[in-house]
Amino acid sequence: MYQLYGHQNSGAAAIEAALELCEIPYRFIDVEASPEAAHALEKLNPLKQIPTLQRPDGGVLTESAAILIHLGLTFPSSGLLPEDPAERDQTIRGMTYIVTNCYAAIGIIDYPERWLAVADESSRQNLMAGARQRLHWSWDVFADQFSGDLYLGSETPGALDVLAAVISRWAGSREHLRNARPGFFAWLERIDRHPVLAPVFERHWPA
Repeated sequence: MYQLYGHQNSGAAAIEAALELCEIPYRFIDVEASPEAAHALEKLNPLKQIPTLQRPDGGVLTESAAILIHLGLTFPSSGLLPEDPAERDQTIRGMTYIVTNCYAAIGIIDYPERWLAVADESSRQNLMAGARQRLHWSWDVFADQFSGDLYLGSETPGALDVLAAVISRWAGSREHLRNARPGFFAWLERIDRHPVLAPVFERHWPA
C-alpha cells in the first residue's frame, strides 16, 4: 500500500487527489499528528518536505511533479497523464512550470528567512511582497498558456488539474485570479467541484 506523508492545507492534497483518481488503497500519514510521524518522514526524506510518498515496495518518491508522473505512468487508466505523447509533454511541462515558478515563490513567502543573510523585518516583508507579486504574475502566464489543457467538466481531471487546483489556493492567488483571469478561475472552481476531488479538498480546506 502507498503511504502518503503530509498534513492539512499542504501540497500533499494534490497527491491524495491523484491517488483517489487512481482508485488504489493508500494511507495518509499526518506528520503534524505526532512526533513519531514527523520522525518517520525525516527518515524517508531528510529535508522533511511534503508530500513524500512511499511506494508499496518501500521506495520513496519526493517532489510533487515527479510523484504525479509516477502515478500517471503506473496507473495509465487513471487519466492523470494523457495517452497522446504531445499532450503528455504539455502536461509535464505545465506541472514543471507550477513547481518551479509558483511553488518556489510560495516557499519564499512562507520562509523568507531562508533566503536572507540578515533576516530583519523590513527585509522579510520586502522579499515576501516581491515573491507574492512574482507568484501572481506567474499564474497569469500559466493561465494564458495552459488553460486549454485543463479539465473542462466532461472528462476526468488529470495531474495538471489537481496540481493547479491545490497550489493556486495559497498566498492570495485565487483572489488575484478571480479578477485578473476570471476564465481560469472558473476552471479551477470546476476542478474543485469534481465528485472524486471535492472530498479531498474539503478535508484539507474545510469550509
